[in-house]
Amino acid sequence: MRLVQWNIQWCCGMDGVVDPARIARVARELCDPDVICLQEVAVNFPALAGSAGEDQAALLAAAFPGYEAHFAWGVDVPDGRGGRRRFGNLILSRLPVLQVLRHSLPWPAHEGVPSMPRVALEAVIEAPWGPLRITTTHLEYYSDVQRAAQAARLCEIDAEARAHASARPSGRYDSGPFQPFTRPAPSILTGDLNMPPDDAAMARLLQTWRDAWRVAHPDRPQPPTFGVHDAQFPTEPYCCDYVLVSEKLAPRVAAVRVDSDCTASDHQPVIAELRP
Repeated sequence: MRLVQWNIQWCCGMDGVVDPARIARVARELCDPDVICLQEVAVNFPALAGSAGEDQAALLAAAFPGYEAHFAWGVDVPDGRGGRRRFGNLILSRLPVLQVLRHSLPWPAHEGVPSMPRVALEAVIEAPWGPLRITTTHLEYYSDVQRAAQAARLCEIDAEARAHASARPSGRYDSGPFQPFTRPAPSILTGDLNMPPDDAAMARLLQTWRDAWRVAHPDRPQPPTFGVHDAQFPTEPYCCDYVLVSEKLAPRVAAVRVDSDCTASDHQPVIAELRP
């Protein structure tokens, strides 16, 4: 199973051009992915640099025929003309998707610090070896208070899912919204977590998951994924985009790499391959 993790900066490349078709083309060329996890997908946000307010979730979904597309947005505000502006995360999968959940993440007040609502998108995927949960998210950049709360909530969500995996649901319902669906224990967490590997909130996440990069490259730090081709922001490139796997999936990690040459976004794609 091949997976791409990528913050696409509302499809804006280092040339300042917003081009969803380019994002789709690059993602496809990276590894012919089975699952694509994207952050900073914008809908109806013409104020973003280079954007015409296009529905990027719809355009990216259309660019991947044969894939299911599932979108979750943390930001959902009026556009002043009767429509909505949305900003969030997208999962594209050509493997069967059994169940989808959308989790609002904590957003505690932090005086004087810019921030936005954040969300985690969870999809139960039928992998070649069985079902697993793939969750993608984008944690707060500016507020360490909010980011720590969001990391803690992700661990709580995973614990909840593992409890569901071991519970025996009632057999009274075989249809309708009470029909039980698989929510398996094995999980992958991907996202722009907006913190380096040595952050305290990252340590909290690594109590639940293992860093797939470290599994594949135990003696080598992951290359920077942000600021590599952007001389203005941040001041120094660093790693903040990850693929994390639950303990039972760690032996399936066959390869992980970062495409350091890509300039289609201000973040670098992370590509992971799991063996059957």
